[in-house]
Amino acid sequence: MGRAGFDNAKYLKMQSECIRQRISQFGDKLYLEFGGKLFDDYHASRVLPGFEPDSKLKMLLELKDEAEVVIVINAADIENNKIRGDYGITYDADVLRLIDEFREKGLFVGSIVVSQLAGQPSAEVFIERMKNLGVKVYRHYRIDGYPANVPHIVSDNGYGKNDYIETQRRLVIITAPGPGSGKMATCLSQLYHDNKRGIKSGYAKFETFPIWNLPLTHPVNLAYEAATADLNDVNMIDPFHLQAYGETTVNYNRDVEIFPVLNTIFETIFGSSPYKSPTDMGVNMAGYCIFDDEAVCKAAEQEIIRRYYTGLCERRDGKVEQDVVYKLELLMRQSKVTKEDRPVVDAALERAKATGAPAAAIELEDGTIITGKTSELLGCSAAMLLNALKAYADIDDELHLISPEVITPIQRLKVEHLGSKNPRLHTDEVLLALSICAASDKNAAKAMEQLKKLKGCEMHVSVMLSHVDERLLKKLGINVTCEPEYQGQKLYRKK
Repeated sequence: MGRAGFDNAKYLKMQSECIRQRISQFGDKLYLEFGGKLFDDYHASRVLPGFEPDSKLKMLLELKDEAEVVIVINAADIENNKIRGDYGITYDADVLRLIDEFREKGLFVGSIVVSQLAGQPSAEVFIERMKNLGVKVYRHYRIDGYPANVPHIVSDNGYGKNDYIETQRRLVIITAPGPGSGKMATCLSQLYHDNKRGIKSGYAKFETFPIWNLPLTHPVNLAYEAATADLNDVNMIDPFHLQAYGETTVNYNRDVEIFPVLNTIFETIFGSSPYKSPTDMGVNMAGYCIFDDEAVCKAAEQEIIRRYYTGLCERRDGKVEQDVVYKLELLMRQSKVTKEDRPVVDAALERAKATGAPAAAIELEDGTIITGKTSELLGCSAAMLLNALKAYADIDDELHLISPEVITPIQRLKVEHLGSKNPRLHTDEVLLALSICAASDKNAAKAMEQLKKLKGCEMHVSVMLSHVDERLLKKLGINVTCEPEYQGQKLYRKK
């Protein structure tokens, strides 16, 4: 945890004004490709302290009367049951979640686009399901030769085969459950159809990272590379912008590589291109809202270390290749940070060495480090959690917040009825037990009141956490990392 370095109020004002200007540039309609997360953008809030996770959503709500949302999902992702790692749900299920979230926040969801259709049976089932739920669905098809064969793409046999999305408002937000969904192709297809109908429309891209007006090796931009290490994204100087304006800006490899094709598509549709570079296409104002660069740099450096530990654990689980770890190590060297720059790491490892069992450590807001050890009753994360709450509540460390009369029945339930071989309580079970005790014990109640103070705290564990503990700690807003080691000899971790 550290001091703020990002002006969120300034960001909301500048960003909404920038988008309004871009709408007016094109006349009737703007298709805005929305990269990253529309809400719950915790990566941005970690590397830009002061950025609120729902900032982009708040910005769009300022434009809600002139905006509608179109959600794009790739037919192949439906067919392959692609999973969102952060929520643990399939992309098609996430489309329903997104619709509910947008509607609840007051945004109008116009329709869904199923892209890259090529006869996938599961995609057809999904389309029928959406129709039965009263959601408009449009079909976009796989185009042979995409994206290089521009004459074929920009023709009645290319974009012309796609359904035309009937939209009602000037600003059309094109978003998706994840990368590779076909957002850009959806925008370009609409430009083709609008042009044939005599509708003036344009395209822009809203991608928070990399931040185009920060240096290439700025920790915030390096943290973006760390976050996308498994996608092999690489930040680079935008050569088209440099040539056109003599100005050095930062973009990433995929946008730079595709720009000549995009430019040709624009020229084929409109006769000329509205943009001279990938940077021109963007509408991101985040770089103008950093007021304390040192605070932002420190936050981004911590994120790079966290991403490194995530990569190590995912490699141990076989989720990524070793090349991902090598890239993360390189980014750490570029940032001039090491594991020792994360104080909770040494604290957790020292406690584990002293006790001969898994241990955890958390850094509180004032820099105090609290540890937790494994015992017969509690796992190390659960013990650390209780110790941290005691510290915040100024409760004697020797005092038991949860009575054995509450713990014992939970252990019996786990072992005797739910088939668990481990009687120790997970963090979620400890919090439930603590909440029960809080009804009659003032110290337990006082400890429960401290939970909100854990948000943003740094934590490290000497072994890989169970998925139950990991999800709970993330819900509390704790930035947790783990050593890439299994607890004991067992290879299976319960979800």
